[in-house]
Amino acid sequence: MTTLSPYDNMSPVAQAAYRARAAADDIAPLPRAAKDDALMAVADALEVRTSEIVEANAEDVAKARAAGTSESIVDRLTLTPDRIRAIAADVRDVAALPDPVGEVVRGSTLPNGIDLRQVRVPLGVVGIIYEARPNVTVDAAALCLKSGNAVLLRGSSSAYASNTALVRVLRDAVGGFGLPADAVQLVPGESRDSVRELMRARGLVDVLIPRGGASLIRTVVEESTVPVIETGTGNCHVYVDAQTDLAMAVEILVNSKAQRPSVCNSAETLLVHKDIAADFLPLALDALAEAGVTVHGDERVLALAEGSKATVVAATPEDWETEYLSYDIAAAVVESLESAVAHIRLWSSGHTEAIITTSQAAARRFTQLVDSTTVAVNASTRFTDGGQFGFGAEIGISTQKLHARGPMGLPELTSTKYIVTGDGHIR
Repeated sequence: MTTLSPYDNMSPVAQAAYRARAAADDIAPLPRAAKDDALMAVADALEVRTSEIVEANAEDVAKARAAGTSESIVDRLTLTPDRIRAIAADVRDVAALPDPVGEVVRGSTLPNGIDLRQVRVPLGVVGIIYEARPNVTVDAAALCLKSGNAVLLRGSSSAYASNTALVRVLRDAVGGFGLPADAVQLVPGESRDSVRELMRARGLVDVLIPRGGASLIRTVVEESTVPVIETGTGNCHVYVDAQTDLAMAVEILVNSKAQRPSVCNSAETLLVHKDIAADFLPLALDALAEAGVTVHGDERVLALAEGSKATVVAATPEDWETEYLSYDIAAAVVESLESAVAHIRLWSSGHTEAIITTSQAAARRFTQLVDSTTVAVNASTRFTDGGQFGFGAEIGISTQKLHARGPMGLPELTSTKYIVTGDGHIR
């Protein structure tokens, strides 16, 4: 009699999910040392096999350029030896972080003598759906492994060669240290059908985390039957208050916008208090011009731009809601701090907003009124990042309010369970 395999009649995506479930069960109880050794092996393998990864990435970059892909997206797609070394360093940083699994969130002895503890446990199987950023492949895998989870990676077809090479390196390194290689898998297929199947793998996949543009995130949130942790787009604002240090404000603005404009924590809108606009905007516009930034300004910005070196065009209503991810920024003069807050409430994606001020009262007011994942005072929006926050590489930046909010590190990749210990207790 022929024995049927449990994988018979399953699609490749379902088979990957079943293997991930088995791997998750194996990795969940592992001690920290086993996971850390595997992560260190991953970091070493990335550096040793850099040429293999760069060669695969070059295929994706060439195809992207041939297809007329914008340079900001090509930048996100590109892997260089320096970037791979930085990714490997991030993996080592994750290995050095405390293991969240088993951490007691709270505990007590109840009046009846029962010992009650709430402890962190892995989520299980985590699916990541993301666009054009192969570094996410390694970041996500490292964080999931450290937190005792298996991960199913579904990058965009534009990075298929890069992701295939990276996952091959990761699986070889993980398997070589006794961990199940299936704890890290690339979801089979390049079509949207494989994405849809992953989104409907409820019961096999415990949570999905989308990383990418607004369209991708909306599709996953609206169509998935698997629970989703929503990561949002980054329509981030910089507000320059009436009381401010002009030189500091210019420096923070330019860093927020131009240090790396293709990422979600770059600033997309500048708001300037009317009392400081005449002094600040000429300095800011010249600095933005030097950085190659085009300004989409309201009427008062346009008036103050006369004689400036900046390229300034009239803002349209669409500019206030746009996540440019390019060397563009919307700009407006506002009547007050409250007006700035009202603008942010209307247009922000809830990611990161910054105030630049020398007034403690204004800083307190702004942080109280603005409801985004991160509110920065006299600091660049570019600091909203798991690595910058000391979390190691991040799995994403959640703009929702359930389970996780803001940069998601290791603790956000765990759930909890209660352990109830008695001594013959009955109710």
